[in-house]
Amino acid sequence: MRSITVVGASLAGLSTVRALRAEGYDGEIVVVGEERHAPYDRPPLSKDFLKGELDADALALGDPDEYDDLDVHWLLGERAVRLDPPARTVTLTGGRQVRTHGVVVATGASPRTLPGSDGLAGVHTLRTLDDALALRSELLNGLPRLVVIGAGFIGAEVASTAHRLGLHVTVVEAAEVPLERQLGREMGLVCSSLHTDHGVDLLCGTGVAELLGEDRVTGVRLVDGRVLPADIVVVGVGVRPNTDWLAGSGVLVDDGVVCDTGCATTVPRVVAVGDVARCPHPFTGRHARVEHWSSATEQARTAARTLLTGVSAPAPLTAPYFWSDQYRTRIQLAGYVAPGAVPEVVEGDLGSRTFTAVYRHQGDPVAVLSLNQPKFFNRLRRTLVPVASAAVS
Repeated sequence: MRSITVVGASLAGLSTVRALRAEGYDGEIVVVGEERHAPYDRPPLSKDFLKGELDADALALGDPDEYDDLDVHWLLGERAVRLDPPARTVTLTGGRQVRTHGVVVATGASPRTLPGSDGLAGVHTLRTLDDALALRSELLNGLPRLVVIGAGFIGAEVASTAHRLGLHVTVVEAAEVPLERQLGREMGLVCSSLHTDHGVDLLCGTGVAELLGEDRVTGVRLVDGRVLPADIVVVGVGVRPNTDWLAGSGVLVDDGVVCDTGCATTVPRVVAVGDVARCPHPFTGRHARVEHWSSATEQARTAARTLLTGVSAPAPLTAPYFWSDQYRTRIQLAGYVAPGAVPEVVEGDLGSRTFTAVYRHQGDPVAVLSLNQPKFFNRLRRTLVPVASAAVS
């Protein structure tokens, strides 16, 4: 394999480049990135960077010396629009073709938007550095009223950051209990109560009917008829995997790129990593897109071995791990909260917002959630077992 093209200059893409070189691959590597920026760290975008406490240089995932050692040909500010496996080409916007013997799909995901938000100033999503720059500029301009639509982790982090900046913040969530799907009902209620603990309005069980305003947003009308005045709206209602460019390629797509345990797709010499990859995970017992920082780096090592050997490498048996910083509280979650898994507080107490809870499924510890107890959390995450190690849905 004389050349490999990595489509996506994110953490997952860069981690795969590093893994390929670590495995001894000395052929050509081309990285295609839709953004004009070199790979950067995304988690701070909704926190310290949004507050203005970090600049863009501090987000860099590598330095010039490392990039020289990796010997990569970067094509930044370019978007892949077509993959043709028989011709061994990746076509970019404008018609340029990159010939390649192997492909790594690391195109990530894009935020979902709300109808009527196109062209309406003051309405933001947060996924990229440019998104964060645009949002930061408005948040730091006086004390605007902010409405965050969606109380998931990104929405909660933005709300927390805006609250720290002194803004009036309202969070709107369509579900009755925020984060119930990820944490279960009891712990979803506990974690979402961080908003009200700090004086942030949290409105649950109601959706958005429309955004108000002509050239610029002025408010949010809810389905129950209430109108929330707003100078800025942040939409955090999930993402969709970036797979449109794979149409007609033979790569199976179903809520992401469908892979086996080794990140191999349905097309030889094409692997997928990161938020776009839908792989069977031993901890969940099903195909899933695990949109976590740690998963991107682990998948990269697996995908590199698969691509270089032509045989699917076994996935590492490690629990998915995620963290979130909100209102000066560190939330950490490892494992998989299976339906019916019951949390048990094993250290601390819920009222203090400093505790650790272990989720058990059929008696086995399958997940651990911690607020502000990192040492206890790290010890318990090593005890987790998979919900199922063979079943795949």
